[in-house]
Amino acid sequence: MPKFKPHTGTGKRVKVTGSGKIVRQKAGKRHLLEGKSSHVTRRMTGTTVVDESNLKQVKKLLGR
Repeated sequence: MPKFKPHTGTGKRVKVTGSGKIVRQKAGKRHLLEGKSSHVTRRMTGTTVVDESNLKQVKKLLGR
């Protein structure tokens, strides 16, 4: 049997907390920021927990 290799791109984008939750950065804060209001860009800061609908797929990519 070959070894399972976790998806390295997913590993760079998400982080597993001590309690087992998977957190990610919010999307939309990379470019075209001049056109977005400060309220919108402030809302995009920080991390958020991966949604329940995507959790199974992300865990599979991480090998968990």
